[in-house]
Amino acid sequence: MSSDDSRIGPPRLGSERETLRAFLDYHRATLAMKCEGLTDEELRQQSMPPSTLSLLGLVRHMAEVERTWFRRVFEDHDVPLVWSDKVDFQAAYDASASTRAEAFAAWEAEVENSRRVEREAASLDVTGYQPRWGQEVSLRMVMVHVLLEYGRHNGHADFLREGIDGTVGA
Repeated sequence: MSSDDSRIGPPRLGSERETLRAFLDYHRATLAMKCEGLTDEELRQQSMPPSTLSLLGLVRHMAEVERTWFRRVFEDHDVPLVWSDKVDFQAAYDASASTRAEAFAAWEAEVENSRRVEREAASLDVTGYQPRWGQEVSLRMVMVHVLLEYGRHNGHADFLREGIDGTVGA
């Protein structure tokens, strides 16, 4: 993994919204950094049986997380997931036939859409409808939830990357 860490950390004295936005972008950049310099085959490498978890599977999963929590909640409650029309989040983990180009294109598109949704919202108190729960949720709650998802999965990415090349990073 590159020793050149170009991630931008969150502001030390930012507003709530600036801080949430920056932490999300920091964790998004962390996931991308964990995948730097790896071939498609290395990105598809699974941890250990019975787990089928791979770095490419995590990228695909986070595309679904972004899509679910920003696009489905705030724009189109019925939009299908990227890799499942049955709202099966596990389908994204199967990256056996996936490529970096395919997974990253989907993930980056969803991240850009999420950023747009957040930028266009008047405040963190804006609500959207979470179809799986049948309830309204605030943008604040969504941003915190997605941030926690990245934190959890970046921990998995550390383990997966270490298994590929022996490095553990930020």
